[in-house]
Amino acid sequence: MLKDDNSRTNLKIAHIHVADRNNKGDRASVLAVQELLRQQFKHCWISNFSVALLKKGGAADLKKINSADLVVIGGGGIFYSYFLPYSLDFIKGIKKPIVILGAGYIREIGAPALSPASAQSVAQLVKAAALVGVRDNNTKKFLVAQGVLPATVEVIGDPAILLKEKKPRGFNSIEGNRKTSNQVPIRIGLNLNYSGWLGFGQWRADILGAYQEVTDYFQKKYGEPNGSGVEFYYFKHHPSEDNIYPALKIRDLKIVDLAPREQKYVYGKMDLVVGMMLHAGVLSVGAGTPAISVAYDLRNYSFAEFIGCPELVVDLDKLKKGELLQRAISIFTAREKYGLMFSRLLISINKKQRSFLNKINKYTENHLVN
Repeated sequence: MLKDDNSRTNLKIAHIHVADRNNKGDRASVLAVQELLRQQFKHCWISNFSVALLKKGGAADLKKINSADLVVIGGGGIFYSYFLPYSLDFIKGIKKPIVILGAGYIREIGAPALSPASAQSVAQLVKAAALVGVRDNNTKKFLVAQGVLPATVEVIGDPAILLKEKKPRGFNSIEGNRKTSNQVPIRIGLNLNYSGWLGFGQWRADILGAYQEVTDYFQKKYGEPNGSGVEFYYFKHHPSEDNIYPALKIRDLKIVDLAPREQKYVYGKMDLVVGMMLHAGVLSVGAGTPAISVAYDLRNYSFAEFIGCPELVVDLDKLKKGELLQRAISIFTAREKYGLMFSRLLISINKKQRSFLNKINKYTENHLVN
């Protein structure tokens, strides 16, 4: 480990994470984890490695990873069938301390349970880690079901919820305060998951119909001349969504396709978000805006439970019953209450994550001194 006059160490970190740069949620998770690491270890060096290596990496990959002082795995949906089973030999070949930071479990609606080999490999990786911090309670339950000791797993929240925001250029039109001006329109954010969930086709008509019911309601109630106006924003998280959001048939729909920090800033200018992708909700809540998730995955429920707002999830099989519209009306009405609630929530999550990072720091002090 390198020493200098300005810092205790120049810690070298091998960061293993989901490497899909097309997916805004994955990218936000990577940025957020590295943001936290650089806050804790101001002179650290971070090298990026794909989580795919845990499944099919070779000796050359292990050599590069083992040249670091510390291996950090996460955040994002690391425990996902697509990346499994991990190679047990590769895990054993990692000789440097492992920390799991903000990782989550993914199981989509209709997906089968993990194979025994996949589940065993997850348990092997987690048991090999010196410290484990996961993003929600259901991920911890999943790990415990695989034989991981409960006391070894901390629930610290999704790092992306604390990602620093950045004001984007060209979005001055969304500025304004409705408390001081009745000329600011109502703003509703939307997002659909069309990035690989095979079940979308089965639920397509129900999902689109429910979204249209919501947008029709807000247009009729708040659109001119009835109110101050309403604007609809589509928050694009993956390029494949170009194939689905036109089906919403929303006139003057504004597309938001920005870098994660800038995207989060715009989420904060909405009054309500109706989405599907996990990080549509994570970034929205992190920016102080309530987001209803149409649940296509266990992780939608997990996030809502973690933040103490189970009402922010709507089941797929309740869409035909008008549940999404009913939920949208009630949550929109209480949006200021949610904003205050989220402010307190972010303070709590920050404390959890800072505590976990301090444990990483203490571990490095005790185990990584030459």
